[in-house]
Amino acid sequence: MPPQEFTDAVAGFATGVVVLTVRDGRDDLGTTVTSFMSASLEPPLVLAGVGTSSYLAEVLRRQERWAATVLGAGQRALAGRFAAAGRPGARILIAAEPHHRGARTGALVVEGGAAALECETRQCVPAGDHVLFLAEVLAVDYVEPRTPPLVRAHRRYL
Repeated sequence: MPPQEFTDAVAGFATGVVVLTVRDGRDDLGTTVTSFMSASLEPPLVLAGVGTSSYLAEVLRRQERWAATVLGAGQRALAGRFAAAGRPGARILIAAEPHHRGARTGALVVEGGAAALECETRQCVPAGDHVLFLAEVLAVDYVEPRTPPLVRAHRRYL
């Protein structure tokens, strides 16, 4: 199957938009992902897909604790900053945004989203050109039920 045909087919899936952040010894890193889902209620588990060749995947293999912020509909620009190629560290990307460090992970947590989770990786699963990080949710940092989530479908934010 041609890769573009597959990409076109799955681009129609509506997905939430999540910013993953991790505190590395040298810097805070982050990226925008749309491959994120709940995997289990007991124990509470989530699954996040990250490109295998990315530096973030390398760091997530070493640093087990990280944060996931489910972005709100008003955070399109932030999603774009965390998705840009050659982006700087996460501290620079959110310098003008309200944020704090997660109590359980030390990772940067963006405020103003629909929800934020602090996670600890339990298993890394190679999956083609991505790595799936299966993680236990250590804490729900916040939930804002009145904040509509940012959604992506057909290669654009809705």
